Amino acid sequence: MSTDQKPIVVVGSINIDLVASAEKVPSAGETVRGADFQIHPGGKGANQAVAVARLGYPVQLIGKVGTDTFGEQLLAYLREAGVDVDAVEKQNGTSGVAMISVSPRGENSIVVIPGANANVTPDFLNAHREKIRAAGIVLTQLETPIETVQHLAHLCQEAGIPLMLDPAPARTLPESIFRNLQWVTPNETEAAFFAAQLADDVRQLEAKQIANALLSAGVENVVLKLGSRGVYLSTANNAQTIPAFSVQAVDTTAAGDAFNGAFATALMLGMEQVEAARFAVAAAAISVTRHGAQPSMPTRAEVDELLSVHR
Repeated sequence: MSTDQKPIVVVGSINIDLVASAEKVPSAGETVRGADFQIHPGGKGANQAVAVARLGYPVQLIGKVGTDTFGEQLLAYLREAGVDVDAVEKQNGTSGVAMISVSPRGENSIVVIPGANANVTPDFLNAHREKIRAAGIVLTQLETPIETVQHLAHLCQEAGIPLMLDPAPARTLPESIFRNLQWVTPNETEAAFFAAQLADDVRQLEAKQIANALLSAGVENVVLKLGSRGVYLSTANNAQTIPAFSVQAVDTTAAGDAFNGAFATALMLGMEQVEAARFAVAAAAISVTRHGAQPSMPTRAEVDELLSVHR
């Protein structure tokens, strides 16, 4: 990579994932027998940063880990993946934890305990604002406080830096934040949540309607992640579906993070929007064929190979 490339900066959560594989994802009040248990590094912010690093693009992560054993492990994982962690600080207490149940079909259910992520505050961002101002694009999610995301949107707007929001987990947002987003990338569940918040007359949850509701709120561009059906890309001048690649899914954890990291990377490499979305769909497809969040992120060579097979 060229040394003059502006880095991708990720502001977000850093978690340890406790993953239980079972015959099915349990419903409320149900106990199921597990088949396997693994511990992986995770957190949507860290996942997206690792996705970028694995693709060979410079990336910096702004976030917090705890002073527990997990915090040291998480920092070691990030460094090993090639993520710049100069702006990752230790917070007294526990690191973020995600408890994940995974079925043989790759379906998952997740409970997240914020831990140190709850202390990624607006003041903390101010301490690292120069990194944000020097970014080519900034990625964030909703596993840190809403006021922090809102402040980040203000900092990016002020500095003219594109901001990509992965609105997960879905939470009510101030409508003013949408006007500061160049990209918003919800999955179907999240998209329905925000469409209902923004447009009471949205009755049929079709991709076009949902995307239009977000665009009308002030978002510049929308990518709806449709799982096995691919993504729906909607901008002021274009709207189309980019189909998914046919793969055997074993774990869909962090597929959306793989997409976001790859999509931002492709945009920074100068790809057109549709080409960038297809590149990111390929990265997400590879990720679901592997277990774990960060361990599932593909390399650039792997993504290029899949794309070459499906020209």
